[in-house]
Amino acid sequence: MAWDISAAHKTLLLPCVVKVTNLNNDKSLKMRVNDRGPFIPCRIIDVTPRAAKKLGFKAKGLTRCRVEVLSVGDGMYKHKVRGGWGWW
Repeated sequence: MAWDISAAHKTLLLPCVVKVTNLNNDKSLKMRVNDRGPFIPCRIIDVTPRAAKKLGFKAKGLTRCRVEVLSVGDGMYKHKVRGGWGWW
């Protein structure tokens, strides 16, 4: 749903929980990755419009972001994903 807070990622195990931080304003948000994408080169994650609004980049459409994996499966998995472009 467009009003949920969730994301899509190309390679992370599904489902997982990530923390996405907008590098332009340091706003961050925890969300569930439950879909595949983005399918546009150089983008590392797609977020829903509601998540983009809370992160402060909905009107802009794109922003530099950091994605940190908080949990996968049993919640014991820790991994950082390199920064890149996020999109809603």
